[in-house]
Amino acid sequence: MKGNNDWIRRPDEPGPLERLEAYFSGYGYAPHRHDTYAIGCTLAGVHRFNYRKSARYSLPGNTFVVYPDELHDGEAGSEAGFRYRIIYIQPAMLQGPLGGQPLPFINDGISRDPRLRRVVWALLSCLDNPIEELEQQDALFDLAQVMSVVAGKRVNRRRADFRAAELAREYMHHHLDGALSLDELERVSGRDRWNLSRDFRALYGTSPYRYLTLRRLDHVRRLLSNGISVADAALVSGFNDQSHMSRHFKQAYGLTPAHWARLMRLS
Repeated sequence: MKGNNDWIRRPDEPGPLERLEAYFSGYGYAPHRHDTYAIGCTLAGVHRFNYRKSARYSLPGNTFVVYPDELHDGEAGSEAGFRYRIIYIQPAMLQGPLGGQPLPFINDGISRDPRLRRVVWALLSCLDNPIEELEQQDALFDLAQVMSVVAGKRVNRRRADFRAAELAREYMHHHLDGALSLDELERVSGRDRWNLSRDFRALYGTSPYRYLTLRRLDHVRRLLSNGISVADAALVSGFNDQSHMSRHFKQAYGLTPAHWARLMRLS
């Protein structure tokens, strides 16, 4: 099989995490190795790759996880070719949420666990949108925890620091309308970002990024109820743009902001 319709697409605004989508109709790439995790989701076809002296076959719905510095290649396992999305993650970026534990190893390089698929897709679903700093921390934390569970490792639990988490939470409420950095949350809480994230989840049931996003969406709903346009509501509520806000709005409430506003006017 000779690939003549192959393509690779990368985000227009690449961030600290290298992400891409690709299609190969036949032979993809020669055996190679890199010192990052290569984690992705097979979207169509059969993704065949040699890994740790055996042939692996990833199908749509599977998640593949190539451990750092392991030799691997890639090609289509059928005449239909294969399409996938992938993210390359430096091991050091996972050591914060792992807390110095050994890197998780996924047996066979392929997982059918829906929890892993879900957390990986959180990083890959919106390839055209840059990942916010807090959003990236949220996703990496979830990824590290789920990978450890899938790999059969026990995740250590620590006592939560309520005072630090509450200081961060209060600070968020006073800064809903602008960019909020991890450095700021570390400074006001006196807690490093990964321990703060653990504490926040334990005490408030969700991550700092998710909490901040939902409080911003609360503000959006109030503005929409007062007749403010969707575009203006997104702008003054701290979102990058209208599409960014709309995506989060639908994920939170199951409706687009415009649809929600129309229903409110009818009530």
